[in-house]
Amino acid sequence: MAHSDPSTLIRCMPVGDYAANAAVPEMSEEEHRFVYRAMLRLRLLDEKMLLMQRQGRIAFFGPSSGQEAAICGSGFVSRPQDWIFPALREGGVLLMRGFPLERYFGQLFGNVLDVQKGRQQPMHFSSSEYKHLSLSSVIATQLPQAVGAAYAAKLKQQDCVAFGYIGDGGTSEHDFHNAMNFAAVWKVPCLIICQNNQWAISVPFEKQTASDGIAIKATAYGMPGVAVDGNDTLAVIRATQEAHERALAGDGPTLLELVTYRCGGHSSSDDPSRYRDEDKVAPWLKVDPLDRYRTWLGDEGIWDDAQQEDATDELRSHMDEALSIAETADSPEPITMFQDVYHEMPPHLRDQWSSVTEDGSGTAEGAFPL
Repeated sequence: MAHSDPSTLIRCMPVGDYAANAAVPEMSEEEHRFVYRAMLRLRLLDEKMLLMQRQGRIAFFGPSSGQEAAICGSGFVSRPQDWIFPALREGGVLLMRGFPLERYFGQLFGNVLDVQKGRQQPMHFSSSEYKHLSLSSVIATQLPQAVGAAYAAKLKQQDCVAFGYIGDGGTSEHDFHNAMNFAAVWKVPCLIICQNNQWAISVPFEKQTASDGIAIKATAYGMPGVAVDGNDTLAVIRATQEAHERALAGDGPTLLELVTYRCGGHSSSDDPSRYRDEDKVAPWLKVDPLDRYRTWLGDEGIWDDAQQEDATDELRSHMDEALSIAETADSPEPITMFQDVYHEMPPHLRDQWSSVTEDGSGTAEGAFPL
């Protein structure tokens, strides 16, 4: 654990000798099933996408196995009007908002289904319609952006909360500290959510900071910091709800530390066996977020083995259908390189633009609108 006293973590489900110390959030059975299915979809996506990357069908993927409760539990609390500023592993939040799976896959292929027209590295999902911005490969820059968006919402008196996600490694970047400072000073409606998965690629958490976890860092900036068992879906939802309510009430930001574990590699390009003792992964597999939530749902009569089998088959079928659409979609036309940049195209680009149209006139269908 990243804390000297794990019993201080907010939990709803008991783990080992630690008793529950947080109330179960008020949710309907339908909402519980929705969250669990979202978590299951992420696990199945990981299996499928990593296989496809090994087959050479996609170039890159960032798995989230072991962190599904942190992603889907916090994402469930967000409303359609709230903005999401993700790090690497929050694509599941976008899917929970209803983003089409074939367009999600289209981003990984970089084809015409990609909102960004193939201009971004895989995993950089973005949609203005669903208020989900692209992650930034420049670590932690999304947090000042989230704070800025929240400040704008406050000035405009908009009913909006910004969710800014970051990993434990990102808290060593200056952007994290700048964002924390201004968020607290301006009392913006923002949630700063750290998925502390114990690894910043190959750097272990104990080499990131000497402090007792991430949440305690909020004290220096004059804002609440809450450490949550990030593998306890119910605790994540409850803590996120309370922070969200605080933001909406005008009481300012909250730092949530969701203590979890990255069970796989940092990405499909990473081999964690080269830098970590895999025996240390075993204890975290015993507190797998899907297993814990499924057990609780079963005890409550909300989920059973038949539903598990049906949901798995349905999700896999939907995934295969979306892949059949996405993998066969066309690549973006070269003409799209000239779109979405200038309102009035400068002469040197007009010459280049004309050269890639079929007749050299610069009037091809879908070309830059003048």
